[in-house]
Amino acid sequence: MQPEKYIDQYRHALLNDVIPFWMKNSPDQESGGFFTCLDREGKVFDTDKFVWLQCRQVWCFAMLYNQVEPRREWLDMALSGAAFLREHGREVRPGGRGANWYFSLDRYGNPLTQPHSIFSDCFATMAFGQLYKATGNEEFKTIATDTFYNILKRQDNPKGIYSKTVPGARPLESFALPMILCNLVLEIESLLEPALVNEVIERGIETVMSKFYKPELGVILENVSPDGSFSDSFEGRLVNPGHGLESMWFMMDLAQRISDDTLAQRAVDIAIQLIEYGWDHEYGGIFYFMDVKGNPPQQLEWDQKLWWVHVETLITLLKGYLHTGDERCAQWFERVHAYTWSHFPDPEYGEWFGYLNRQGEPLLTLKGGKWKGCFHVPRGLYQCWKTLEAIQEKVSLNV
Repeated sequence: MQPEKYIDQYRHALLNDVIPFWMKNSPDQESGGFFTCLDREGKVFDTDKFVWLQCRQVWCFAMLYNQVEPRREWLDMALSGAAFLREHGREVRPGGRGANWYFSLDRYGNPLTQPHSIFSDCFATMAFGQLYKATGNEEFKTIATDTFYNILKRQDNPKGIYSKTVPGARPLESFALPMILCNLVLEIESLLEPALVNEVIERGIETVMSKFYKPELGVILENVSPDGSFSDSFEGRLVNPGHGLESMWFMMDLAQRISDDTLAQRAVDIAIQLIEYGWDHEYGGIFYFMDVKGNPPQQLEWDQKLWWVHVETLITLLKGYLHTGDERCAQWFERVHAYTWSHFPDPEYGEWFGYLNRQGEPLLTLKGGKWKGCFHVPRGLYQCWKTLEAIQEKVSLNV
């Protein structure tokens, strides 16, 4: 691999394209917070505010301030979003402690959807944890840690009273939360007791690598029975290759944290299995959803090619190459990079398209909405840029 071929491309896209797009178009100067429903040109087409996307954007700008350069405009963006979230984002409880975070609000912060999604809480933890690092404000630390402890309390029944399933009828556990906790615990490690950090890491690795990964199938399942067994149902057969691939760079980060080279190589092996399984050999790109038995998926959008799937895969492949030197990662990186950069970036209006059809044509030209915001693209560009630099440094030391 020749990392110098790519470093400027990823850095430039982050700092001179994607971040300026969001800085220019997303701030709500009247009501606070951010607009995320932006059309191709960056014009607002809906003013509802989705808490998890608000939190993700706060995290993004705070992270850039902490990790790239302490630019005041980045910190101001993060603080403005945090002020809106502190005022409107959580259920009203005395002191706000232990309060769940809403899913969606109107433009002015009035709640629209009950706090049914624990992922609002996950990204609130990330957002306020990064802001604490940037500012030293103890209130931000309290919000981050209180929210994290509340996630741990809810993790065995994340939706609580908002679950639509009949209690006891085909109980299933979802991959999404244990996966994200593997990343979240490292995000706020400095704010937590070491014993708790180690407990969450150990449980996360065991859950991802032993409960949801099925070596006999070569995939990570999205849902399993509570004992980890296979459920022959729509939900139980579901594979989201992008989720599995994203989780493998979380595993690699944990492997570095605990100095476990075997875990890093195992994560690479699983990532290669997943990308070979999910790759569309006819049109290129990675499928969104698949049925592990080859049945018709329940999701009608199963064959779409999504932005986040591809950018998270790029991170995984680069980290895999950095930590193991496995040439399969380099080869697949070249292939996924070529597909991603020839299909998702919008050279005319900036930022990236999110949703392509199977043939690779944009289905929607929006740059943000209910699910796409200022997160996967900038985080991915940053992670790839910095990992490429680390690869370059490692190569230079070995010359």
